[in-house]
This record gives sequence, C-alpha cells and structure tokens, in this order.
Amino acid sequence: MVRLRLRRMGAKKAPFYRVVATDVSSPRDGRFIEVLGHYNPTKNPQIIELKEDRVMYWLGVGAQPSDTVRSLFRKRGLLQKAHEARLAAREPADDPAEAETETPSEE
Repeated sequence: MVRLRLRRMGAKKAPFYRVVATDVSSPRDGRFIEVLGHYNPTKNPQIIELKEDRVMYWLGVGAQPSDTVRSLFRKRGLLQKAHEARLAAREPADDPAEAETETPSEE
C-alpha cells in the first residue's frame, strides 16, 4: 500500500520536509517511490510547493495521505479537486441511445 507522507530534511532545529510517495512499511526517512513536493514550516509564511498532477495521480490510484499531508492538501485545495474528479468519473455520460429509449410526455 502506498502512503503520501513527509520526509524530514534539513539541519538540526531547521527542518524542512519533502512530500513523498512511499511504501507503508518504509521508515520515515527511508526509501521512497517519488518526490511530490516540499514543505517548509519555518518560513513566514510557510512554503508549500506540490506537483499537483502527480498528487492527483497518486490519490486516484488509492494512495492514502498521512494526517499532516492531508491538511497540506486541504490548504492547497487538492482534496476538493480529487473529490470532484471522482464524482465526475462516476456520472454517466450522456448517450444519444438512452435519449431515444425514453418516451416523451404528451401535453
């Protein structure tokens, strides 16, 4: 199972984080699949840079974000986009064949 989480980088008392896609069993700073962006909480304002297309891909294939990464995605509006994309995929397409089978109401 793939998890989207933070990987700590930087010096002592000066952390910044990479947002990565990794296997659930990998350690925090261990092996990862792909870097999706970075997050620097020490700057004012905080810096959040993400590769939105890759984040949407991983959310689309079922990757689960950690609680902190989920809140970062919510701040950037990515969870809303992913939700809307899921709903758009579920809606049936307008088929002309379906329109022909419906009987028009007589007035």
